[in-house]
Amino acid sequence: MILTFELALTAYFIATILAILDLMKGSRATSGGMAMFAGAGFILHTLNVVLRLFVSGHMPTASLHEAASFFTWCIVLVFFIIEYRYKMGLLGSFVLPGVFILMLSSSVLPRELRPLPVILRNSWLWLHTVLAFVGEAALAVACGVGMMYLIQERHVKSKRLDGLFHRLPSLKVLDEVNYRLITIGFPLLTLAIITGALWSEAIWGTYWRWDPKEVWSLITWLFYAIVLHARLTAGWHGRRTAILSAAGFIAILFTFFGVNLLLKTFHGFE
Repeated sequence: MILTFELALTAYFIATILAILDLMKGSRATSGGMAMFAGAGFILHTLNVVLRLFVSGHMPTASLHEAASFFTWCIVLVFFIIEYRYKMGLLGSFVLPGVFILMLSSSVLPRELRPLPVILRNSWLWLHTVLAFVGEAALAVACGVGMMYLIQERHVKSKRLDGLFHRLPSLKVLDEVNYRLITIGFPLLTLAIITGALWSEAIWGTYWRWDPKEVWSLITWLFYAIVLHARLTAGWHGRRTAILSAAGFIAILFTFFGVNLLLKTFHGFE
């Protein structure tokens, strides 16, 4: 398991370097190499996740290392789906650096296999966890698309119609993809909160305990609910949605890492 993780981390690192080079001065060699190493990293990463699943016998999210690794895996999965569907080109240059940082963060956390408490060994864990991680992964990729939008908008406003302008998708496409990712991530996050509440009631007899993780998850949910509401009723789109996508992902990162590292929570991987 250690070998597959380290090889995946290495592949993501090489893919990230190529992604940065592709952003600076793209070529078929850099874009093709980026895709190849990102794909190799994803395959190795998938193998690592599956191995931990079979060895531990439970969803590989029992520790912060496993959770960070699985979150990274979900982001790469969503990235490849969006890349396949929309042919975004430079999307990897805005997503893969974050993927590598998350994977590197996971690598420095304790990696030992931890037994899952008996009280958590039920199907709710799979459903709640998958919904939460995939939903947040979609919102993470939306952040990358939002950054692409802001850069392309700057080129358009400054009338610098060269360089990145011709390699980035149009503002219309970027805004559409950003919106689609939010409309995918938000419902999944909603279902994750609902299943989490039902799980809590089944285990502790209450739907809500004002746990810091629950509170920040609700704050994040409300943030994206406001973003969607503003788009549908007030016509917010483009630059505003792009900026809010980045801000929302910061909230997700704090909910994921900050709460576990700084606050006492029942979701503390203990």
